[in-house]
Amino acid sequence: MAIPKHDELRVPVLALLQDHKELKLKDFIEPLSKHFGLTEEEIQEMYPSGNGHIFYDRVSWALSYLNMAGLLDKPKRGVYKINESGIQLLKAPEKVNSYIEQKLIEREPTRQKKGTEKTDFEIETSASDFTPQEKLYTSFANIKKSIYAEILATILSKTPTEFERLVVLLLQKMGYGGEIKNSGLVTKASNDGGIDGIIKEDVLGLGRIHIQAKRYKLESTVGREEIQKFVGALAVAQSNKGVFITTSYYSKGAIDYVNSLNGSTTIVLIDGEKLAEYIYDFGLGMQVEQTIEIKKLDADFWDSMKDENL
Repeated sequence: MAIPKHDELRVPVLALLQDHKELKLKDFIEPLSKHFGLTEEEIQEMYPSGNGHIFYDRVSWALSYLNMAGLLDKPKRGVYKINESGIQLLKAPEKVNSYIEQKLIEREPTRQKKGTEKTDFEIETSASDFTPQEKLYTSFANIKKSIYAEILATILSKTPTEFERLVVLLLQKMGYGGEIKNSGLVTKASNDGGIDGIIKEDVLGLGRIHIQAKRYKLESTVGREEIQKFVGALAVAQSNKGVFITTSYYSKGAIDYVNSLNGSTTIVLIDGEKLAEYIYDFGLGMQVEQTIEIKKLDADFWDSMKDENL
């Protein structure tokens, strides 16, 4: 099944605490994964950014919300214990989420007058089933998608020759050609033989990657026939490695044809979406607008201090 959202985890978390009295965050993972019938792949699934396991993060936020709503206590750092309020509310599990949302609203400080700054730390109280971290990742993904669209629109405003230069620069930026001087070459349009660019993989030029670049409208399709022509051009150039890059997308026939080559010739297809993603990720013609740094507690530092209750 799908990984449960943090608000779906709250009642099972309370039930576990009622049974086991005190638990650490890591102690919830195995019993909750069994409760929801999760596979090992689902338990280990990471956020697209690679910053943390999704299931672990959602359990952590479920505990945070339960704690902020006063349904559990933390007798010492990293340890959770259900309190009397949590025990009583667990008798009506259908009311847990609405109770938490109401408690979070009540936590908002009241402003004495217009313009007074808030004096407490707030966590958004919307009823969204996404954690704050997931909202951040979603916002970041949406920002990137809008920039991808802007990248493609800008490419389409340039000449085909500039596009050929761009893709050669991109492959070099991605590490192809290494430190070889003048490793990238844009062929002359009048006599390119179906090859728009070449990347030298070694100093002697014995290894080469040949490039075909097609600057098409986004809704256009690159079909099998165009890929077959490119394979023919590679044969004439006595090469078995090529990259076909377009601003649009490939038909199923084109993709199936490339997959059927069985290693005799290796063709990599890069469509418009992937092209924009590579340009963004490798910083070609991009500049950093803002850096957001998110920190977490250093467990070694805080655990070295004596707890008050010990």
